Parts: sequence; C-alpha cells; structure tokens
Amino acid sequence: MKYGVYFAYWENEWDVNFEPYIEKVKKLGFDVLEVAALGLVNLPDNKLLRLKEVAEQHSITLTAGIGLPKEYDVSSSDESVRTKGIAFMKRVMDAMHQAGIDRIGGTVYSYWPVDYLEPIDKETARRNSINSIRELAQYARQYEITLLIETLNRFEQFLLNDAQEAIDYVKEVNEPNVKVMLDTFHMNIEEDNITEAIRLTGKHLGHLHIGEANRKVPGKGSLPWKEIGSALHDIGYKDYVVMEPFVKTGGQVGQDIKVWRDLSGNASEEQLDRELAESLEYVKSVFER
Repeated sequence: MKYGVYFAYWENEWDVNFEPYIEKVKKLGFDVLEVAALGLVNLPDNKLLRLKEVAEQHSITLTAGIGLPKEYDVSSSDESVRTKGIAFMKRVMDAMHQAGIDRIGGTVYSYWPVDYLEPIDKETARRNSINSIRELAQYARQYEITLLIETLNRFEQFLLNDAQEAIDYVKEVNEPNVKVMLDTFHMNIEEDNITEAIRLTGKHLGHLHIGEANRKVPGKGSLPWKEIGSALHDIGYKDYVVMEPFVKTGGQVGQDIKVWRDLSGNASEEQLDRELAESLEYVKSVFER
C-alpha cells in the first residue's frame, strides 16, 4: 500500500498552490499527495506541467478529489445541467492528465453537498448518474484515469451511502476504470461494521480515505485501525490509503466540511506536521505485517 494525505489538512481554501505540499509530504514520509480538482481545472498548461515535474522530482504520486458543484450535477434531471457537468468533468480530466494524475475520487457521480431543500428522486438521479459516469469512464480511458465512486454519509449526499450501494452502482456502470472509494469517516456513520464493509467491497475497492470519527488524524480517536488493517489484508488491497483529516476552522474548507471548532488545539504548522507524521507511523504499524 501507498500512504497519502489530503492537502486541505493545512489549508482553508480549495484553490491554492499545491506545489509546496509535495516536498512537505515527502519529508513527512508519505508517498501520495491528494489535491483538489477544482484547484486544477483553471491552471494554465505550464502550471500543470510544473506540478507534474515537481511531483516526479520528489517521487510523490498525485491523486485528485472533487465534490462537484451543484451547477455541474451529472445526476440532474435537467439535461442542460447534466451536460454541463459532463463537459466540466472532461475538462477536469484534461487538466489531470497534464498534471500526471491518473485517478479522481469523491462525488464525481452527483454533486456535493446536497441541497435537501429540494425534493429527492433517488431512482431517477441514479439512472442519470450511471449514464453520465459511463460516458465519463469512456472519455477517461484515453488518459488511463480511474473514476473513484465515494460513499458519503446521509447528511452530505443521498445517492450512495454505504458500500453495498456503491458496489451495485459500479457493477451496473460496468466499466473497468470505475471503482469504489470508501472513507472511514463516512463509514462510521453509515455501515453496520466498517471492516465487514471493506471485505464486502473486495476487488471493487480502488481507493481508501482514512480519518477518525471526528475527522482527526488516525490514532486520535476510537476507530478500530488494527481491525481495518486486517480487513484490507484479507481482500489483498494494495492501492492508496489517503488520510483526509480536517481539524481547522475558517475559510471555504471549514465552511464546507462544517468544522465549527478548532480540533487542532490551536496547533502551529510544525505541530500539525508532527501529529501527521506520528499518525502515519501508527497507521503503518497496524496496517503492515
């Protein structure tokens, strides 16, 4: 397995300069830096190529995450919105390819966070979403990009809340470059048993986000990390394990993730780095045999 972290552990905004975090995560012992696709899509070609070069220089793999904005909802019953969403995701993948990124996860199949003031028609949204993802998966083939379908908790999305729903969805899409993405934060809310959900997902699992139930770094809470590691071994998982902690208030990140209290203890950047490195050491100790 390769271990990574999401850049927003340190940031309050989604659209930032990702380059400094490449060297930082390398020094902290990581293999992977996950960046926000919304911060990539408007970068000029030279900036995208520069990001790829810096990552290669430091032997860091870049991955991307996204929560599609509502105006790009690829599950929408409004055909114009769905068409715009598909076109936007194609632009995202064009940018990813230039930056050397071969996988993107998150709410690529709908939008985030969901607006529950509007009526929900899950069956229709699912059908529209599957049609969109099939088209996007075919477009992604030219770049050898994998689309990672993330399950989210009920408060943030309605379409895919647990592993079984994601497995059924991916099977129906039936494209080899579409996989399931699980996240322990969301699983802690929705799954009967996190480890059994991992085992159920099995060969369909393409990416794993990890974090505690309150979104602190692994090892700072109550989730059963040793058992989670055992489940990953049981299914022969060899792909990426990316920490996605959110501990800081403020900015668009704090607002979107709903971080209303400082979970870091007013930590300095050096303290944040130290806690992250300690968490990585802990996760490796329980995930690797």
